[in-house]
Amino acid sequence: MTTHLIAALRSPVAPRGGALARLSPHDLAAPVLRALLAQAGVAAEAVEEVILGNALGAGGNPARLVALAAGLPEQVAGLTLDRQCCGGLDALLLGRALIDSGQAQVVVAGGVESYSRRPLRLRTDPKGGAPQPYDRPPFTPFPERDPEMDTAADTLARQFSLTRAAQDDWAVESHAKARAASQRLLAEITPLAGLDHDAFTRRLTPALCARAPVLTGTITAANAAVAADGAALCLLVSEDVARRLPDPGVILRAGRTLGDAPDLPGLAPVAAIGAVLAEAGCAASTLAVAEIMEAYAAQAMACVTGASLDPLVVNPGGGGLARGHPVGASGAVNAVRLFHELTPKAPGAKGLAAIAAAGGIGTALLVERA
Repeated sequence: MTTHLIAALRSPVAPRGGALARLSPHDLAAPVLRALLAQAGVAAEAVEEVILGNALGAGGNPARLVALAAGLPEQVAGLTLDRQCCGGLDALLLGRALIDSGQAQVVVAGGVESYSRRPLRLRTDPKGGAPQPYDRPPFTPFPERDPEMDTAADTLARQFSLTRAAQDDWAVESHAKARAASQRLLAEITPLAGLDHDAFTRRLTPALCARAPVLTGTITAANAAVAADGAALCLLVSEDVARRLPDPGVILRAGRTLGDAPDLPGLAPVAAIGAVLAEAGCAASTLAVAEIMEAYAAQAMACVTGASLDPLVVNPGGGGLARGHPVGASGAVNAVRLFHELTPKAPGAKGLAAIAAAGGIGTALLVERA
């Protein structure tokens, strides 16, 4: 069996507390799902499963809420997964597995995150004391190998000799590419709350970067992605279904999620990228497009170097630094971007999406224009 990605849409991405702050996860994703089916000409009754990444929602199966809010049949159970930043891309790999195994013909996969509406977290005291607030769970059982993400990014920058200026230059270019692509990005965005574009993209300059607050070491507010709200969804179908459509979209050729050193999480996609390239039997130099998550400029730069990717094909419409980071949705945003960058290209053109997650996890997906 072969799985095709035939349509991909997303919401605008807006910083936490911004234009999308009042929307719950299902309010973010349900309009995108309805628009996705309408664009593809696929009936709601044809959808057999909805799989969504979500990292901050604290349970409740947001995928089920999204399916119901979008008007899908009640038998669509919905599956929500939390692999932190990798979740949105992992959802596509799970959807592919369902279709390739013959268990489904039509699956909606992606991610949704409302950083603005995330629950407050409290840890109970088994001795009966007052609950203690915390910002994030542990990502490894070893405190000495569980750095804050800013610290881990700075360690990576030092390991790869990436100066603050070089990271700032990457951020400036990310925003510049997103601004240059603003008109073509409209085709992939479902407007929400009166917003039809990514709210954070700006005319960033080295001078502005120089004034950005330092988070730690060489990591600043300019070369780290802002926390954000957003949703991104992809419509996956079997080869039999794709054959009946006017455009078969792109084929999911290979996908892999792998663990790596938990104290250098930003480098984890390199192993996953190598695995999918090997599975597909192609070299990094043959890629027409590579969408690499920019949680930090240092992380993206290290992955590009480590995986021997051509910087000229990386994030042609800008990256996470120019949009923001809606954690569980970011991998799916990359997949939507990849689909829209690859579909104008000739059959056989190949593209890659990859993302890192806390705890030392990397996911990569390789697709080919059908």
